[in-house]
Amino acid sequence: MLLDSILGVFSMDMGIDLGTCSTLVCVRDKGIVLNEPSVVAVRKGTNIVLNDGEAVGLVARDMLGKTPGSISAIRPLKDGVISDFEVTEAMLSYFIRKVHGRGGLVRPRVVIAVPSGITAVERRAVVDSAERAGARKVYLVDEPMAAGIGAGLPITEPTASMIVDIGGGTTEVAIMSLADIATAESIRIGGDDMDEAIINHLKKTYNLLIGEARAEKVKIAIGSAAPLQEEMTMEIAGRDTISGLPRKIVITSEEIREALKDPITAIIDAVTGTLEKAEPELAADLIENGIHICGGGSCLRGLDIVLGNATGLQVYTVEDPLSCVARGTSVYLENLEVWKDTMDHNERGWE
Repeated sequence: MLLDSILGVFSMDMGIDLGTCSTLVCVRDKGIVLNEPSVVAVRKGTNIVLNDGEAVGLVARDMLGKTPGSISAIRPLKDGVISDFEVTEAMLSYFIRKVHGRGGLVRPRVVIAVPSGITAVERRAVVDSAERAGARKVYLVDEPMAAGIGAGLPITEPTASMIVDIGGGTTEVAIMSLADIATAESIRIGGDDMDEAIINHLKKTYNLLIGEARAEKVKIAIGSAAPLQEEMTMEIAGRDTISGLPRKIVITSEEIREALKDPITAIIDAVTGTLEKAEPELAADLIENGIHICGGGSCLRGLDIVLGNATGLQVYTVEDPLSCVARGTSVYLENLEVWKDTMDHNERGWE
């Protein structure tokens, strides 16, 4: 314990929001120091990262959907969990090295936010990957807890705080009180499913095939969950599935809203299902405290409106919703001695 405290003085401990779409890294007393896509470029058929292990993040994202046959730009996390262990390790190693530097005296302690619904095996995989990537000690915190702290909610008090964190691969819904999760639901639906819904709509309706990056641009530009005061249109280009040739079409915000209906309904069902499982006193608190939403998916226009209509509660979008979880891991770092017994870490046995 004493040795760890001494080593902590010399290491640059960091908190990581390891997301399906993006990875954010924060450093104690410095805030968020890295925000890059969770993408790695490798040689096809291998796990060899290009450019001497440097083709990660922003560099690799620019390659998505545009690589020649010898290169694959891949996202090693799917639905909030690791789908490719070696590539995830390479990605984490790159991010840790970029933040911590190659010449650090000791390896850093790392706090990683993970979906609350993942299994013990999946948690173990995150710890193992982080250890091999260069972490001295690894602590796992549930994303809803980190999001609640990052949003400044009074989660340690005897009152209900409700967070809905809509990420790329998962949506985390939780009601918290007295520094713990009272009830929660984690579904493997998020922003990626919204992008996929747009891709499928254009393919089915217009025989037009577009990639994930372009679908995300459509979602950001004209996507919505509720009717807009002024509906919008957008020109989108892709490949015609019949002729095989490039083609442009004009799409409307109304049809994109209809395309997004299924993933949005799933998110609403997760929120109402969590509310139905809440203790009566906690449910009563939420009439005054409301629901707080964060994550990239919370930026979808009108999502707060449809959630409010479905629950009858006030819905608030937190300040800087994309960095909310990362900010929460930073608070855990600053209070590691206080919180560490409530967190999974690599000194504890695993089931």
